[in-house]
Parts: sequence; structure tokens; C-alpha cells
Amino acid sequence: QVQLVESGGGLVQPGGSLRLSCAASGSIFSINAMGWYRQAPGKQGELVALISNIDKTLYADSVKGRFTISRDNAKNTVYLQMNSLKPGDTAVYYCNAKMPGGSDIWGQGTQVTVSS
Repeated sequence: QVQLVESGGGLVQPGGSLRLSCAASGSIFSINAMGWYRQAPGKQGELVALISNIDKTLYADSVKGRFTISRDNAKNTVYLQMNSLKPGDTAVYYCNAKMPGGSDIWGQGTQVTVSS
């Protein structure tokens, strides 16, 4: 089994930056890819960024050029560096691990609020 623990959310002004972290533990060798999703109030959840186990990345159009996903294999941690934040980025951000067979593991979520 895989467990995911997120950290790094908070309140930031428009134009500011935050870095989210997701620490994985358990059977991490079986993870195919890891990513970040977000869900804003009243909106459908959406993929923000994804990084595969061969470091191929994928971003939502809305965050390209502003967000960067990366990972530190020694720490079993995936990061989401978020720059030039906008009020529209306000959401609960969830770390996700994609497992063999198509199943997903989710973290508990961390709130990101962009407001002046």
C-alpha cells in the first residue's frame, strides 16, 4: 500500500509563490506516475501536473509556464512549485499516485488560497 502526505499550502497574494510537497511511503516502487489535482468550490476537479517514473511531465494549459512539477527520489517526494499565482488557482490541491491496473491513491489535500 502507498500513503501520501501533502504539505505547503496556505494563503498567498496574487503574483506570489508557493511550493507544495507530497511525501510517499509504503510500496513506492509500484508507482507509475505522480501528480497534482485541484478542486475549487463548485467546480469539477482537474489535473494540474503529472510526472512519470521516467520524468516525463504533463501540465494543464492553465498552469503552463507558471507551475513546475519535480521529484526527489532520495526523499520519495514530489513537489509542485507554483509561481505567479492567480485568484483562479485557489483550490484544494491533492497529491495523486497512479498505480498498476489503473488505480489511484490520494493524499488528504492541502488548501491553497490566492487573495489580496
